[in-house]
Amino acid sequence: MSGPVVIDDAGGVRWLTFNRPERLNAFNQSMWYAITAALEEAAVDDDLRCVVFTGTGRAFTAGQDLDEMRDPSAFAERPPGYQALMPVVEQFPKPLLAAVNGLGVGIGLTLLLHCDIVIMAESARLRAPFISLGVTTEASASVLLPATMGWQRAAEVLFTEPWVSAEEAVASGLALRVVPDDDLLSCTSALANHIGGLPLAPLVATKQLLLEGRSTQVAEARRRELAAFEHLVGAMLGDDA
Repeated sequence: MSGPVVIDDAGGVRWLTFNRPERLNAFNQSMWYAITAALEEAAVDDDLRCVVFTGTGRAFTAGQDLDEMRDPSAFAERPPGYQALMPVVEQFPKPLLAAVNGLGVGIGLTLLLHCDIVIMAESARLRAPFISLGVTTEASASVLLPATMGWQRAAEVLFTEPWVSAEEAVASGLALRVVPDDDLLSCTSALANHIGGLPLAPLVATKQLLLEGRSTQVAEARRRELAAFEHLVGAMLGDDA
């Protein structure tokens, strides 16, 4: 496989495989924008019914590429790719699935809050180390994490930053089920292929109805988080503005 994101379309399903295994699939600018473009294409392709996220190697994704984040020149030509991707994810009109093959850190956890079905490999685990990095939540996790896990479990995940096992992810509502590592892709494929054979119009209508109940709240939370993030980063750099 080549490129930061590998796209495979078959049977009404688009697979998006995060493909920077040497960096534990950490998201850089190329990857953020490649995923955004692939989702925008899938949204309007009537031959596609759903999208599946997964990763190459031992990680789902280790989150933002911190080396790139520290390099201002990386953002000289385009705004941070997170800002392009998240509105597309929030309003994606078809089912989003995730096959979590390994470590999911930062966006590797918070992206799952926007997925309709999440399958975890037994060895997979998740973590949200925002506070220890000097920042705060992303991807509307300030709203979606308590709604998914309950207030106290979400507070524990954010304030103490534990590793969340696959079994704990299911118990907390972050994932649907745990499967043996070797069965992850086949189990996820079975679900995705079933969805891929459904009629498009009622599928999209149903997804839209699910989103309507939270879309405004999610977008507002993302904007609040971004403002808080930028303030904290500015403070770390000696600029409290």
